[in-house]
Amino acid sequence: MGKALLEIENPVHKSVMINEAMEFLCPRPDGIYIDATLGLGGHTEAIFKISGFQTRVLGFDVDDESLTFSKKRLSVFAAHVDFINKNFSEIKMVLESLGIDEVDGIIADLGMSSFHIEGSGRGFSFLRDEPLDMRMDSRLRFTAYDLINEMDEDEISKILRIYGEEKWAKRIAREILGCRRVNPIKRSTQLADIVSNAIPRQFHPNSIHPATKTFQALRIAVNNELENLERFLADAVRFLKIGGRVVVISFHSLEDRMVKNSFKRMSSPCVCPPGLPICGCGRKSSLKILTSSPLVPDEAEILNNSRARSAKLRAGEKI
Repeated sequence: MGKALLEIENPVHKSVMINEAMEFLCPRPDGIYIDATLGLGGHTEAIFKISGFQTRVLGFDVDDESLTFSKKRLSVFAAHVDFINKNFSEIKMVLESLGIDEVDGIIADLGMSSFHIEGSGRGFSFLRDEPLDMRMDSRLRFTAYDLINEMDEDEISKILRIYGEEKWAKRIAREILGCRRVNPIKRSTQLADIVSNAIPRQFHPNSIHPATKTFQALRIAVNNELENLERFLADAVRFLKIGGRVVVISFHSLEDRMVKNSFKRMSSPCVCPPGLPICGCGRKSSLKILTSSPLVPDEAEILNNSRARSAKLRAGEKI
């Protein structure tokens, strides 16, 4: 496929690596596909444009507002789309409830949409003065405000260190506790200023805002992102037909590492010593890895969409 294959119009969000994703997914007519992170519908629209109107897509998204937008955008395909207001970690339960035993392909784009950063009003961006919410799913109980204002110093530090890989985690956590003793930390710009002040100015990163890793860590914690991804990866491939493809686009090292290791486990056969009367694991290879190393966007895409710069795509095929 050429780079100019797809020209999908979206005034709000540009889907990342859409041509590469479709090359690996290989959508065909009369197939059943899962867009595990429907978002604003870019990848689903691409599936239909390549495969035709007879394809069926199951689109998962926990965000009501995103689903509302995608329903409008995909209205011409509405008869062939199931809009599912569930987290992709629930893929097994949903498919079983629909009586679907196998699908032809699965795609998951783990990145945040421009809508969430610029238009949701939930405090995802350190550049906007918004309430500290950070929930993708409004049904979740805890917000970023709850974590920041109720956790102790060690708990906050652990979240920033593990989910944000922030080396200044302890110092930031200490600053957060000092500030909240005076006033609750309610706003995104308020938190961003606290983080910036906590990190010595000579150690501020050149390419990203000093609060980037803190905001990433809190978002991951609030939405249980890594736990949900692990559960999704474990269940998704089981529902692929032989020859079906799975494509995952990640945007930070924690996600990419999890996808890489999951694919590796599924591509590895039993390692128990031969001749055992009872095999210790009985594992068989279920996935052929199609990307020996992750694909990254080309320079033209990064220039056109700066949010693509950290994207990594991995793909596999059911065997």
